[in-house]
Amino acid sequence: MSRVAVFPGSFDPMTNAHLDVAQRAAALFDHLVIGVLNNSRKTPLFSVEQRVAQIQQTVAPFGPHVEVKAFDGLTVDFARRSGAGFIVRGLRAVSDFEAELQMAHTNRKLQPAVDTVFLMSALEYGYVSSSLAKEVAQFGGDVTPMVPAAVATALHEHFSARS
Repeated sequence: MSRVAVFPGSFDPMTNAHLDVAQRAAALFDHLVIGVLNNSRKTPLFSVEQRVAQIQQTVAPFGPHVEVKAFDGLTVDFARRSGAGFIVRGLRAVSDFEAELQMAHTNRKLQPAVDTVFLMSALEYGYVSSSLAKEVAQFGGDVTPMVPAAVATALHEHFSARS
């Protein structure tokens, strides 16, 4: 039986902490679907199409068993449509755990056949968040230690065009 997992998130933008979790999940599962949430309640910096393209470029070296898809709605429904038995969630610090645990319990209640797997991001990325990367980029700071190269370029282009 194939082990399929989804790694969902808004990824606005993808950070090196996300990338670290995705790379380790790709090694653990036979098939990994990185799900880019199209959340109508938020106004993202990048469109869902731009985020999918950035992530596809970034994870291409992981192999053909890793794919990137946009989705909306419940993560457990996306997992079911993807044939996944697992949801991968990254944790940077203990402070992430409480909200993630609540979400994992809710998902388990909604879809008992889908388990949540937590992976800690690498220590060097414990401080990195999408919000922080956007803020640093907005004020002209160097985001290359925080985000993949394709994302750093996109952030630079976005904020250069606005000034």
